[in-house]
Amino acid sequence: MIKKINHIAIVTPDLAAATPFWAEALGLTVAHREHVAEQGVDVAMLPIGESSIELLQPTDMTSGVARFMEKRGPGIHHICLEVEDLDVALDRLKAAAVPLINEEPTIGAGGRRMAFIHPKGTGGVLVELYE
Repeated sequence: MIKKINHIAIVTPDLAAATPFWAEALGLTVAHREHVAEQGVDVAMLPIGESSIELLQPTDMTSGVARFMEKRGPGIHHICLEVEDLDVALDRLKAAAVPLINEEPTIGAGGRRMAFIHPKGTGGVLVELYE
């Protein structure tokens, strides 16, 4: 079901201020930037091998990412696991009574199908599934 860790997302109040640490100090390359209106965020993706660091800046102060940052501050927001078939993964989680934020897939950065698992079902970690 799970292929790999796709990315680890880090929320920041200022994408421009956060990027130099990852790009200059650590030597990573910003491979992709995108505004994801549906999620209310600006995104910068910095690949590391087969995975990436995803920097998130809330652009809509009512978004889930903005509420997360207001409550917990900047830092690790979620871990994203890449799956072969998102529909099969969601059906499996529903059958196991795992609480989901997204009962059905939505479209995320890069136009990929994604869904979030509620932290209540994961021991407190926000987990994103990516297809």
